Amino acid sequence: MEYATGRIGRVFTVRIDSGDDLILELIKLAELERIESAVFVLIGALKEAKLVTGPKESIIPPEPVWSGFDNAHEILGIGDIFLMEGKPKIHLHAGAGRGDNVKLGCLRGESEVFMVIEAFVFELEGFSARRITDQEQGFAPVAFEQVLDMK
Repeated sequence: MEYATGRIGRVFTVRIDSGDDLILELIKLAELERIESAVFVLIGALKEAKLVTGPKESIIPPEPVWSGFDNAHEILGIGDIFLMEGKPKIHLHAGAGRGDNVKLGCLRGESEVFMVIEAFVFELEGFSARRITDQEQGFAPVAFEQVLDMK
């Protein structure tokens, strides 16, 4: 385990409107406000989205299982923002439901808002973290400049 300590900086309350792309809007906010590290929660609805709902097999690097929907679903999500190659990278896991149908996964690609999504973004300060691609593992974990290693 590696970790860094910090504190909450600015807090943003954000409304993302119908027709907007959820992930693109979060990236725009991060770029506009120069957010390098943050955690966020959100509630609302998506008209369509693509999700990774797990690996096909429990091997590394994983081959993703893709799922999605193209009709309005209520969502509840939590995610983070860290820079990757100098640009904000959104990592968002969400549960999406419509009727008795519920999906849970990592949102990737297009994610069109239905009606509205309200996001609450908590900027993190006091440490330096970035996403660095790890080809062996097949993803980009968070890496800290000042590391407290608990191995």
